Amino acid sequence: MGILENIKNPSDIKELNNEQLSLIAKEIRSQILEVTKNNGGHLSSNLGVVESTIAIHKVFDLSKDRLVFDVGHQCYAHKILSGRANEFNTVRLKGGISGFPDIQESVYDAFSTGHAGTSISASLGICEARDKQGKDFCVINVVGDGSLVNGLNLEAITSSNQKPKNLIVVLNDNGMSISKNKNGFYKMISRGTTRKGYIRSKTAIKRMVGKSFLARWLGRFRNFIKRLFNGDNYFENYGFKYVGVIDGNDLKQMVKILERAKFVAKEKAVFLHVKTTKGKGYDIAEESAELYHGVGKDYKISSGTMSCALGEKINALIDENPLVVALTAGMKQGTGLDKVELKHPKNFYDVGIAEEFACTFAGGMASNGLKPIVAIYSTFLQRCYDQIVHDICMQNLPVIFCLDRAGFVGEDGKTHQGLFDLSYLSHIPNLTILSPINETDLSLALDYAIKLNSPVAIRYSKNGCDKEFNPLPYQDNLWQKVKDGKDITVLAVGGRMLSLALDFASVSEKSVKVIAVRGVKPIDKELLKEISSKTIITLEENLLAGGFGSLLKDSLDGDFKVISLGVDDKFVGHGDVGFQMESCGLTVDNMINLTK
Repeated sequence: MGILENIKNPSDIKELNNEQLSLIAKEIRSQILEVTKNNGGHLSSNLGVVESTIAIHKVFDLSKDRLVFDVGHQCYAHKILSGRANEFNTVRLKGGISGFPDIQESVYDAFSTGHAGTSISASLGICEARDKQGKDFCVINVVGDGSLVNGLNLEAITSSNQKPKNLIVVLNDNGMSISKNKNGFYKMISRGTTRKGYIRSKTAIKRMVGKSFLARWLGRFRNFIKRLFNGDNYFENYGFKYVGVIDGNDLKQMVKILERAKFVAKEKAVFLHVKTTKGKGYDIAEESAELYHGVGKDYKISSGTMSCALGEKINALIDENPLVVALTAGMKQGTGLDKVELKHPKNFYDVGIAEEFACTFAGGMASNGLKPIVAIYSTFLQRCYDQIVHDICMQNLPVIFCLDRAGFVGEDGKTHQGLFDLSYLSHIPNLTILSPINETDLSLALDYAIKLNSPVAIRYSKNGCDKEFNPLPYQDNLWQKVKDGKDITVLAVGGRMLSLALDFASVSEKSVKVIAVRGVKPIDKELLKEISSKTIITLEENLLAGGFGSLLKDSLDGDFKVISLGVDDKFVGHGDVGFQMESCGLTVDNMINLTK
């Protein structure tokens, strides 16, 4: 029987000694490895923060103190320690617990997170609410080095030169965002306290003074040495007491440092710089932390067939035209742009988790003759709305956006669903929206987008259509008839929806025409004129509000019955894609019932 079985809530960890805490760390890693093997999930990010999470639970009272995670893909140990150990085997599954913090799931999840950059702003807001109401608790904020450099976090840090008391920001520094961290700001904050001169000087001071009467001056002397080698610390200019760099995988040391930080935070906010090893405890994840950041069942690593096709196509485009460049925001592996970095490193840019910068950076490139292709997941591009409108489309600049993971994303759930892009893009002037069906179609869409010389958004799910589809080259008419019929016309946006449409057509008692909507905007008015059936069904992996169905209704001229199937006014939770489609009525059975 393991010690972990006796931990029912965070307070149960308080009386354990260091040896018992170390055993719990091993048990938690074992549980994370076992469950992730069965369910998939974020592996290396969670393995790296086990000790620091245990230390936080040991030192703080999370029945009143608030723990906020940035992104939240490192919250597994916290969930296990906060009363959800018995449910942890359900993480990311239908009806199970989420893979991210969720305030609706547990009182110990202080703020729901899934995107990078939100935590410091949220933590400052929590502190302000606490102080306005005269309450007394500490706010602990765990933020990764990749998330720290997101614009929203930097805005929060620089918003004032004073920070509230009883706030501790823990920088989990593993040198990675998802891909390896190359950000200049990150290099600056890491440089001084990781260079050999500083480390050797600290060691020499310890040997000289030991535990003698000089020891009481050791803290001051260390600070002098730190300033000597590092100059003024950035964070101390903005109201934090900076402490670092600490070994975040040394559990005993982490407990001691957090106890001190808790005491200091009563007078001044603390910024605790912690070094950890991403993938800690699983050798292959330590060696290939980027690949094992997020995995499928049995630790399977897959970027998706569409992502692979994108990287290969961009390489071919660069071969033909060296002015083509590719950009991503910390997601080169997931978007397929790692292939571009290998073959054409001078035409590849990874800006870190800074999607807004990537967009306007691309706009600047496009304004002076380059052909930028920006590959970002659909769920992350939604934070770039103003940049797309103001910096690109208003100027009609030829930036191509490739929106990977558009539509349902499965187990990552509501924070990562790509179900909003048609709604937030379709009303922007000058923007063409394409929805290729498979890998070959994606290649043709890119050829067409390059020739347009204006803004284009290309959205697609992780994998292409599982049905045979032979796409024609894109012309001014963007739809393609796949099957003829006279009773019902189904307009399907994207590969999954085309597959659903063909399944429906194969079992329906009525004659069904199926059209692949490869272009959402502009509407293909020529093919629209050929629709003679009075019943039209639209299928889309997007909110119905502002989606393709609503665009179509605005374009129709005649007496048609339009049945639009997509996502109602709700956030779709985690589970497999089949469950998510079924929960939104995107099934053959529902289509048959609606057309009886």
